[in-house]
Amino acid sequence: MSKIRVLIVDDSVVIRRLLSDILSQDPDLEVAGTAANGRIALAKLPQINPDLVTLDIEMPELDGLGTLPELRKIYPKLPVIMFSTLTERGAVATLDALARGATDYVAKPANVGSVAAGIQCVKDQLLPKIKALCPRSSTISSPRPATMVRSTAAMANAQTQQRVDAVVIGSSTGGPQALAAVLGKLPANFPAPIVVVQHMPPVFTQHLAQRLNQECALTVREAAGGETLQPGHVLIAPGDFHLELVRSGMTIRTVLSQSPPENSCRPAVDVLFRSAAAIYGPHCLGLVLTGMGQDGLRGAEKIVAAGGNMMTQDQATSIVWGMPRAVAEAGLARQILPLASIPLELTKQVAVARRAAVAC
Repeated sequence: MSKIRVLIVDDSVVIRRLLSDILSQDPDLEVAGTAANGRIALAKLPQINPDLVTLDIEMPELDGLGTLPELRKIYPKLPVIMFSTLTERGAVATLDALARGATDYVAKPANVGSVAAGIQCVKDQLLPKIKALCPRSSTISSPRPATMVRSTAAMANAQTQQRVDAVVIGSSTGGPQALAAVLGKLPANFPAPIVVVQHMPPVFTQHLAQRLNQECALTVREAAGGETLQPGHVLIAPGDFHLELVRSGMTIRTVLSQSPPENSCRPAVDVLFRSAAAIYGPHCLGLVLTGMGQDGLRGAEKIVAAGGNMMTQDQATSIVWGMPRAVAEAGLARQILPLASIPLELTKQVAVARRAAVAC
């Protein structure tokens, strides 16, 4: 099996050496080359033909944000991982990079205590992402059609159009782009609240919410805890906090906690989905978008068991078909849809179910 070839682009000699050492220690990876800025990288790309690029944001001559549009003109599908800082400026630049075509990002370590801890932090983030974005196995199979694989509970739900009182969404790698594509197409009068868990560190989620709020007709905010869920409003779990839903009298509110990570994640999709299933029962609609791992699978089981429905993004349009694949192959997804079809289907399901409920 051939190794995954990586081009490292960073103006820092120290960082180039650090990343080269980390990648060289993995038998599945190979450093195809290095470049000190975007201009050099663009010249090297056709010569070395890498499988993936790691790209620093701040560099002389041609920075990461300037490099991306030029790179995408020639290599529209080449995976690019940004190497960014855990700062407000780094968060804004990273989201700009994702909007310009970057595939994912890795945060440079901060306040980790030692060089060894910093190296391990980068290694733990970077290597799984490279392997997820450049799969070498040919054994990945598509699930059978949803109607063939769905569980008994899920099939029972298909017989009726349940009223949808809330939509809960989970996403990870590729999620910011997918969320913009979905939420950006929903109308301002969308008749149900939406709650999102996107795997992102602190500060990043705040800027993601602000960006989506500017781009969407819906009102989008980072949850602070204690908010009442409202139709047409989107709440995004803040980085490093789980988000749960609780009933308070006649209203549903958010609660934040720093209880232990689940699936190595905080916020975790499973935590949100479990609480939504307990609160909304058959009137909950869950959606799992692109992402690594299986976070959301156990929560999806709870939603379906409570009588609610699940929807997932399909393999062809997912940056990484990990989280949605887990739900789809477990037979929990009522629908497995391309990204472009999801907004209309969400709108239709919520509207049709509400009209049906009013008619009764």
